[in-house]
Amino acid sequence: MRIGELAEATGASPRALRHYEQAGLIACERAANGYRLYDPAVVVRVRNIRRLVEAGLTLDDVRVFLPCLDRDVTASPPTGRTLQVALRRLAVMEERIAAQVAVRDRLAAALAEATGGPGRIRPVA
Repeated sequence: MRIGELAEATGASPRALRHYEQAGLIACERAANGYRLYDPAVVVRVRNIRRLVEAGLTLDDVRVFLPCLDRDVTASPPTGRTLQVALRRLAVMEERIAAQVAVRDRLAAALAEATGGPGRIRPVA
């Protein structure tokens, strides 16, 4: 299957697919005309990559999941290594959220002060 067909089957853009290939997560053959040709089995792998990325993992994180990307990744039992990667990524997200909440609170306080009090400005939760 060509890159456009793989993109349509998985919901990934051709650019994302080339990025996954560059990261070593998927592979393709080249036709005589230079077009990328993917094995239809790559559809499952790409869908799993997308699930993991949508869950907040980076492509480097996803590499740890390579042994289970060709089947239902959500049905595979977690390993110590995959749990460690997921927990580390969660900690990073929580740190970023806390930093953003602090910035939001400082901005809300500055706006409240500038407008005459907290009753006029209500921060969105």
